Amino acid sequence: MITVDFIDAGQFTSDTERKDIESLLSFAYDYLKQEGEAEVSVSFVTNDEIKNINRDYRGKDSVTDVISFALEDAEDDIVHDEAVRVLGDIIVSTHRAKEQALEYGHSYRRELLFLSLHGFLHLLGYDHIDQDDEVQMNQKQDEILEAFGATRED
Repeated sequence: MITVDFIDAGQFTSDTERKDIESLLSFAYDYLKQEGEAEVSVSFVTNDEIKNINRDYRGKDSVTDVISFALEDAEDDIVHDEAVRVLGDIIVSTHRAKEQALEYGHSYRRELLFLSLHGFLHLLGYDHIDQDDEVQMNQKQDEILEAFGATRED
């Protein structure tokens, strides 16, 4: 079971959108056969806020759509005996999500789901640094979104 904590000071998302994201991340956690209780935080910010985070923590002075900060290291031999596994933080630029939804021709809801899942997969150790990893991550995203029922037509 996973608990999703939302931070949305700017009220960029609706209750329904947050419930959909929570349902997707819970579904993905089970789909990926993750065990035990876990917690993740999802924050919604502006383009300016995510640009500052991207600059300060990643050294990239540009707007991005989603950033994840994992609290587990895939290199570590992690034992999940503690009461709750704290995966980390996902930060989504809702402004960028709206821009990309228009650009890609699907709904804002679908883009929020995609970006939240993308960030979530990063927290679980997936990455797209090299082409093989990118192909694997993209396939896993598509597989989970399809199994969940989130299509590009949403």
